[in-house]
Amino acid sequence: MPYSTFTRPGRLVYTADGSNSLYNAALDQHYHSMQGALQESLHVFINLGLKPALEPATSPIRIFEMGFGTGLNALLAWQQADYFQRPVEYLGIEAYPVADEEAEGLNFDEITGKCGLAQLHQAPWATGVRLSDHFTFRKEHTTMEGFTTDSVFDVIFYDAFSPSAQPELWTEEVFARIAAMTRPGGRLVTYSAKGSVRRALDAVGFTVEKHPGPGRKREVVRAIRR
Repeated sequence: MPYSTFTRPGRLVYTADGSNSLYNAALDQHYHSMQGALQESLHVFINLGLKPALEPATSPIRIFEMGFGTGLNALLAWQQADYFQRPVEYLGIEAYPVADEEAEGLNFDEITGKCGLAQLHQAPWATGVRLSDHFTFRKEHTTMEGFTTDSVFDVIFYDAFSPSAQPELWTEEVFARIAAMTRPGGRLVTYSAKGSVRRALDAVGFTVEKHPGPGRKREVVRAIRR
């Protein structure tokens, strides 16, 4: 593993909807919206991203997440797969994994009603794990720059830290790589609706939609691969 956890550990914080998040001191960023971590993940990544992919009879549904992070999006995807009894294959990458003691403090099992966060964090890296009849999970300990795959995905959870904190992850070059991994008609969802992000997505082959954001956030983005 060429990367390690952040040298300055995250700090557990409570968000407005009762769900936990973490604060990353190295980047001065929270992992989720302080208006509600669960609210944000459900609205952006599940309702706009995964649920529309569950409607057609596509099997299996393949998810790629840029930024496994706290594991909340993966946990919710697992919950949806089991609820709808649809096969979902998840692959997430993470350059700087959350430390075990930080993950143990998160209340996602309790607040979602889905037990399994510890299984996600304790799963071995670079190894596919079948966590239920409907959900297969894999995580890679790498950066976007160092990641390669031959797979094509139906849904992209783009959950890097903000463009101001990690501008290198929001460029046209990076989104071109993401576009090559996304099937035509596939969806990329992200909380960032910044103009430069929307223009970069459009330039590499996505049709960009702006949607109302959760809580007080005005807009979020869903982009459809042309």
